[in-house]
Amino acid sequence: MSFPDFRMRRLGLTAAAAIAAVAVAGTAAAQSMVVRSTGPSAAKYPTGAKLKPADKLTLVAGDKVVLMQAGKTRTLSGPGTFGATGTVQASQSLGGNVTRMLAKGPTMRSRGGFTRGDLPAPAPADVRAPNLWLLDYREAGTFCVADPATLMLWRPDMEGDTALEIDSAGKKTTVAIVDGANFRKWPTDVLPVQYGTDYRLSGGGLARPVTVRFTSVGSVPDTVEGSIEMLMAKGCSPQLNRLVDTMSEAEGG
Repeated sequence: MSFPDFRMRRLGLTAAAAIAAVAVAGTAAAQSMVVRSTGPSAAKYPTGAKLKPADKLTLVAGDKVVLMQAGKTRTLSGPGTFGATGTVQASQSLGGNVTRMLAKGPTMRSRGGFTRGDLPAPAPADVRAPNLWLLDYREAGTFCVADPATLMLWRPDMEGDTALEIDSAGKKTTVAIVDGANFRKWPTDVLPVQYGTDYRLSGGGLARPVTVRFTSVGSVPDTVEGSIEMLMAKGCSPQLNRLVDTMSEAEGG
């Protein structure tokens, strides 16, 4: 075989490999993942399950499955049979809420920051914290901490002064959140953030005490897919639900 022929053959093999890589990447990108599943068929399509493009979902009345594909969600409601992949066009304005939800180190201010004018129409009890790394102290369960030094407590409204009591392992402190603010820094000087330790929160407008437990994130994912998978793996259900809700609202026609 002459050198020109050998060179052409190598170029052909390289091109074929590149095409195959693109095809594999395209297949991976087309995969869908179940990020929420409720109803009678929830066990059939569990959260975290990954579906191939050719897969079909058969849902019955009362089923609701939220799929994520290429950083967007698609909500399926039963009864009916649905393909695992589909075109979703996200709302640009609501998509901005997803971006803010994932932002690292949000700037925290009082009435000039997350103000009542920024809140959606429902009553404060239905309002979510606008960022994943804000600890909404109404939510019990495991909370993924991006940076213990900057952990912030958050409440859904800014009306009136309130006092939140936090106790853990025999230590107790009270955090005051003043009128005009819906956030306050976690009291690391008295109760440092410790992983795997229960913290009991009471007062602060809570109807009943709430228990939270912190877990470390390590490096914060840069993508919505990475964030979803990390929250699932860590068991941080309140944050996962918050992100999925925000993504679902951004679904367009």
